[in-house]
Amino acid sequence: MQTMPTPPQAPVAGVLLAAGRSARMGRPKQLALLAGRPLVRHAAQALANGGHDALLCVIPPGEVGDGIRAALAGLPFAFVVNPDPTRGLGSSFRAAVAALPGELDGGLAAVNFALADMPLLGGAQHAALVTAFRESGAPVVLARYADPGAEPVRAPPHLFRADLLRAVQGTPDADHGPRDLIRAHAAQAVTLTFPTQLLLDVDTPDALAQAEALLAAQTLRTSE
Repeated sequence: MQTMPTPPQAPVAGVLLAAGRSARMGRPKQLALLAGRPLVRHAAQALANGGHDALLCVIPPGEVGDGIRAALAGLPFAFVVNPDPTRGLGSSFRAAVAALPGELDGGLAAVNFALADMPLLGGAQHAALVTAFRESGAPVVLARYADPGAEPVRAPPHLFRADLLRAVQGTPDADHGPRDLIRAHAAQAVTLTFPTQLLLDVDTPDALAQAEALLAAQTLRTSE
């Protein structure tokens, strides 16, 4: 039996998926310094500025998870440990849904899932997803990235209405996330387009250096 959608005015949660393995970085990328702050802090601050009613961060076990907790000190996040991040991104989706209070009994309207390694996204982009959901009640609100004349690329954050969270819980272990669920609701989805520059995900030392340069240029433009 399908769960009836919760009214869009009910709380919307933001989830930061930060339990990645950092295989290509060679060290815990969540804690790598970017503009003097841990990488994860940038994504977390953006989510905290995005107009969510509750915030949850999925972390790995052990010292890296402890480091992420410390890096997010002062931000209103609750934490849940993914006990085995090696199983892939799907395991973090499942850990998040299991930890969200009341998400399957009308306690939440929707959940916005973001990645810890996309530091150029800001609170404005997350707020746009939340606003689009509240205005439309759509089952899925998606982000895509494109500059004028370029082919768009779809990537997180992804917002799912609460009645779809049981299906999110069924996300397979693979690192591509709930693609089948997105595909199933594509016709009813609302999709927002953001600048390509914001798509940068920091998986390698080169990408970290690129993010450093882009943030420095952004700061310079702001100060002019």
